Amino acid sequence: MADITVSSDGPLFDGRAQLALRDYMDKVVDDIADQGLSLVQRNLDASIRHPTPYYETQIVKDVVGADRVIHDRDIIYGPWLEGVGSRNKTTRFKGYFSFRRARHELELRKVEIAEATLQQFLPRMRG
Repeated sequence: MADITVSSDGPLFDGRAQLALRDYMDKVVDDIADQGLSLVQRNLDASIRHPTPYYETQIVKDVVGADRVIHDRDIIYGPWLEGVGSRNKTTRFKGYFSFRRARHELELRKVEIAEATLQQFLPRMRG
């Protein structure tokens, strides 16, 4: 008759894997938001012909609970630049759509970003 020995130690059993997973969840949300912020900035850089640095310096990433929010600090002409202001309907300027384009691209890339971030945490989860 064969003897079987089961060992219940290591990261999965002593809590290290769970801690690494929690740290990963925080980091992946930050990494995706950081990429979103970069995409908004890139879109503006590519769109604005005569940039003034003020508007771009007002675009920030804030922590709101477990979420991250990228916004322009409610700059009064922000909706007009984005193309969602009431004046966009009455002027030739229809907006840059910087935030919307960034959101769309981020939706396409979020899994790739999450997988890259996960690679940093797998060694801690394995022990």
